[in-house]
Formats: sequence, structure tokens, C-alpha cells
Amino acid sequence: MPFEVTPSTWARQSFLIVEMDWPFSGLNKLGMSPLRSALRASEPRTRPLFFSSTNIPQPAGAEQLTATCRVATLGEILARKTPMPYAKRPCYDADSHIMELPDFLQKYADPDLRAAMPSVSYAASLVTDEEVAEIMKRGGHHTPDHVAELRAMGDDLIARSKEIQGLGAFDGHERVHALDLLGFKRQLVFATHSLAMPFSVNQKISPKLRYGAARAHNRHMVDFCSADKRLMGVAAVPLDDPELALDELEFALRSGLQAIWIPHHACGDKSPGHTAFDRFWARLVDADTPFVMHVGGAPLQMATEWMNNGRPPVKDWMGGGENLRTKDMAILHQAIETFVSMMLIDGVFERFPKLRGAAIELGAGWVPAMLTRLDWTVSIWRRTDTSIAGFKRKPSEQIIEQMAFTPYVFEEVGEFIDQSHPDLYLFSSDYPHTEGGRNPISRFETALGDRSEKIRDKFYAENFLRIFPDARV
Repeated sequence: MPFEVTPSTWARQSFLIVEMDWPFSGLNKLGMSPLRSALRASEPRTRPLFFSSTNIPQPAGAEQLTATCRVATLGEILARKTPMPYAKRPCYDADSHIMELPDFLQKYADPDLRAAMPSVSYAASLVTDEEVAEIMKRGGHHTPDHVAELRAMGDDLIARSKEIQGLGAFDGHERVHALDLLGFKRQLVFATHSLAMPFSVNQKISPKLRYGAARAHNRHMVDFCSADKRLMGVAAVPLDDPELALDELEFALRSGLQAIWIPHHACGDKSPGHTAFDRFWARLVDADTPFVMHVGGAPLQMATEWMNNGRPPVKDWMGGGENLRTKDMAILHQAIETFVSMMLIDGVFERFPKLRGAAIELGAGWVPAMLTRLDWTVSIWRRTDTSIAGFKRKPSEQIIEQMAFTPYVFEEVGEFIDQSHPDLYLFSSDYPHTEGGRNPISRFETALGDRSEKIRDKFYAENFLRIFPDARV
């Protein structure tokens, strides 16, 4: 019986495959292309195409093509030939990203704030304005051809599916297919470029605008991650105003977001250990929800004075000038180490021993030295500083029990484990960011060397589950 393919058939997730056994001659005239033993139309057609079980009538002037064929959805085709996932062992991914489209905040902001919401900028990235414009021209979607090409990559997806062109880069439903191919049990999802204003150190930004942008981000994150329970949405909560921070935390918890991203710079005019934030930390404990810090939660670039060396400006790692440069990278750990140290010295971990947190995409080579330094600092200064005199646990014990850290793919995580503790470090892919590498598991395996299977289990899964116990599957 003939069947009809109309524009409505080409709704995302529902286009058709025509399987047949016949030479691939004349297909371009039909606007179709071969995909192994399957054929699919490459673009939506405004004019219906009619197919039957024995022939495909051609447009005027095209040669007659005959074949025996049947129809299947793309999902059926892929289900029959399910590729092996990239991860061959249980892996929980502590870092992945949305590649936000320009209207990411505006679409989800309160109506009275939409005009004031900044468009997401890709100026400090590998993504070009032309790429973004082309996607926006298509209504904020990849083409069906592009999606199918990415899904056909199988376990090579992580090596080749990058940045805004990656599978599921900005579409939660497409990210589901990416997770199927990656094979990760769960995946934390962070923003990439949309938090410049909420996390800015500029105190001239009004609280209404700062927290309004955070709310827009959090709504959008909920929507993206609603596609699959494996996607663990990360809320953004600035700490500039303790009361507004608590309000936004409550919204994030009600919305089902599973981690709270806080910036790792001074909280307005306060330390993160200020007693004004005790209700915030207590609420996280009550909700059994971890806090996280991530690169981008503090300024990426150092003060301009340090760059003034009498020589021409240097480029950042992407070839421009707005991202991390050599000097920036050398001291990137200082902000996060300062933040964690202040939390500890101000007694946050001591007062809230069930509080859990993680530092993501900020490296881990600095962690063993920080533990040693905090131990001897508290040991010596507790003689005169009464605020730390009552600590029941050494600083290193507090951090080992309550925090975790993701090493960069190029770092020697095995050595860090030897120098500190195997419970401290988490696997992360950084998907779909380029800096996550083409084969992070292979590189981490090399760094882990001949260390035991138990240590590997901790790195890839159990340490994540210590911070996020409800994530176990």
C-alpha cells in the first residue's frame, strides 16, 4: 500500500528510513542519500513524496527507480544495530555542558527582565558566530542529517562530537542519544557561557538582575535535563546576597536540580564561611544536595598589571585573547584553593559535617599540597586562633570526607592519589567541550597505571556516589 511522507513526518525524532536492496543510482535526483543499507531524505520537503512497496515515483524528469523496500523509524534501525558504548565499565561523569544558544536566558527569564538579559556570547570560545547563526536560522536545531551522522559515530562520538556541533549540545532530547553512546550512568550538566552576569564580581549589577539571570538559567537547566533521569542538572546560585541566595536555592531544590553551583570568589563583601550563610549550608544538608564549584565561577584572567611585561600580548589557548592564557592557567587553582581554605578555616565543614561538595574542571594537582598546608596551618595557628581550636578533625580529614575534585585529562591523577587519598578524585568527560580530550578514559587509565581495580572503581564511580549517593543505578 502506498504511503506518504509530508513535512509533518519530519518532526524531530520521527523521520523515516526507507530500507531497500537496489543500486544507489539516481538518488541525488530524489534528494536522498545512502546510509549503508538505508536511505533517508536529507531535508524536509514542502511537496509530499509518495512511496510504495515496489517503486518510488520520481520527480518529473528523473529516471524510474524500482526496488522492494520497507519503512522503519531511525530509532528502529539504530535499535537493531546498537553500538557498544564508549564507557566499558560503570562510569559517572562529573562534568558535561550545555552549549547555550544566544537566547538561553531571555527565553526563560521573568517577562519584566527579558529585555535586560544578555545574549549568550561565544566570543571567548572555539565556536564561530557563523555556526551559531546557522543553527538559529534553523530554529535552534541541528539538521536531521547532522544528528544521524553523529549518532552513526558510535563509541567514537566523544572524539568527534564537539562544541556546539556535538550531539545534544543544546537539545536535551538529543543528549539522551549521546548518553546512550557514551555509556555514562549519570552525568552532571553545567552551563558554558550563560553565567557571566550572575557570577560576575561586579557589585554594580543589581541584585534583581543578578538573581533574575540565575533564575532564568535554572529554569532552562530544568527543561534541558527533563529529557532523561541520567542528566543531573546543576543550578546556579550567586552568594552575593545571603537571603536571595537562600531563595534561589529553594527554587532549585523544588525544581529537582541535583547540585548547586556557587561561584568561588568572595561572596560580595563576605567570606563563604560568614555566619550569614549558615542557613544556606544547613539547607543543603537538609536537602541532601551537594554544592559544586566549576571553572567560570571566578574570573578566568589575572589582573592586567601582571600581563604588562613590556612584550607583545600573548594569545589564549584557543588562539584569541579572552580565554585562559599561560599565566592565567598557572594560577587558576589559586581562587578555588582560597575559597575551599576559607570555608574550612571559618569552620563550615566542622559545623556541617554532612555537607558535601566538589570542585569541577579546576584541576587537582594543587589538592595534595593544600591538604598538607591546611593541616600544618591549623595545627600551628590554633594556639592563638580560638575559632579553629575546637576542630575535632584535621583539615585534611574534613576535606577527604566531604569533598572531591576532578583532575584535568592531562594530569597525573595516580600520583595525586598516592600523595593524598583515593577517595578524593572524580572522573569527568567535559562533553562536548574540546578540552575534555578525544579519549579521556584512555588517558586516565594511563595515569592510573598499575593501581588496583578498587582505586579505579573509586575514581570512575564510587567517589561520585559518595558525593551524590542518590545517583546510583
